Amino acid sequence: MTVLSLLYLLQPLEHLLRHVLNGLHSIGFSWAWSICVLTVLVRMLLVPLTVKQIHSMQNMQAYAPQMKEIQRKYKHDRQKLNEELMKFYKEKNINPASSCLPLLAQFPIFIGLYYTLRNFAKHPPAGDLSWLHFVPSIAAHVTSHWSGYVLLAVYVTSQLASTYFMSGSMQQSQRIIMYVLPFAFIFVIARFPAGLVLYWMTTNLWTVGQGLITRRLIPKVAPPTAQKRSSRTPAKEMEAPRRGQVVGAAGARASAAGPRQVGGSVSGRVGGRARPARRRIHARARDRDGARRCGRDGSAGRGTGG
Repeated sequence: MTVLSLLYLLQPLEHLLRHVLNGLHSIGFSWAWSICVLTVLVRMLLVPLTVKQIHSMQNMQAYAPQMKEIQRKYKHDRQKLNEELMKFYKEKNINPASSCLPLLAQFPIFIGLYYTLRNFAKHPPAGDLSWLHFVPSIAAHVTSHWSGYVLLAVYVTSQLASTYFMSGSMQQSQRIIMYVLPFAFIFVIARFPAGLVLYWMTTNLWTVGQGLITRRLIPKVAPPTAQKRSSRTPAKEMEAPRRGQVVGAAGARASAAGPRQVGGSVSGRVGGRARPARRRIHARARDRDGARRCGRDGSAGRGTGG
């Protein structure tokens, strides 16, 4: 998709933003305050996505130790690492993209507002463009007046504060980068219209207030328990306690049942099976002795009769 086609798709949004700003200005707001109110309206519409973002970040923070362990285990195999992380996200019902939804949803509005303010500069609408005579024009470059530097200072401060609330699940290196970016972007933002910087500053202040409120109202996700074994949990960690329990239970049963088995089975064999066998042996011996005596008596009778 080319830039021209993207701008063509954003034209309806640009017209909508212009009508909203004109409507807010017509009811008594200055142009600068109209941008602030527009920003608040946009952020109110994004509250459902923001709630999903907060829950996603809390889940990422709760399962951070498991994810770090996966990263440590597969740090030399990038493909395997991505596969295991995707499996982990699916098992724990985590959507990493949810943390980016509010930012992505604001991007078209940011671009549309940029072109709206650029058209304001070409064809200024009727009415005062000032904000309490502090910002001379919301359509001019932010550095065209000394008040723009105040806006830049407030923007950097608000961006750092919003980063503090939104970077809870980030790694230390990523958090440092997010803290440095506002200072690096100053040279780019200095070419933006003052109204666009005002929009960005207002949305950052909304994020700060949102972070303060959600920390009190939205409960934190409980840390995961290790009772259920996942596909990446080593089997030895789960089987070792079980083996000890099985061995201990088997030993207890053997020690408790040992005397009964000896007294019942061995003595039973001696009294029930060995004794009849001895009787049979003794009976056979008596039969043989009787046969021998009968033989001797018969031979002696024949000798006497002759």
